Amino acid sequence: MRSDEDQLSLTFAALANATRRAILARLAQGEATVNELAEPFNMSLPAISKHIKVLERAGLIIQGQKAQYRPCTMDAAPLKEVANWTEQYRHIWDERFNQMDAYMKQIQNKEKDNE
Repeated sequence: MRSDEDQLSLTFAALANATRRAILARLAQGEATVNELAEPFNMSLPAISKHIKVLERAGLIIQGQKAQYRPCTMDAAPLKEVANWTEQYRHIWDERFNQMDAYMKQIQNKEKDNE
């Protein structure tokens, strides 16, 4: 497996969990401490720390060092790789939406004819 595929697997694995996605959503608003990230969740700090470690291994967050606390910030670069990977399938969805649009127009025309 190539290195970029390994990174993509790590990113998808990290994003597979709702808690980690919520942590990323919070970090998209700006840096936060582990305690701040833990506030909305009904789980222990060690459990939140484990989620943060998964996100760190995937390269999605960076934990800094400021005085006596370690703020977390988001690194969106791995998300760009996910976007690039999913882009190769866009034509499939575009085609399906076009088919659905044509079907909807066909139904609307039949309804107009029956009026």
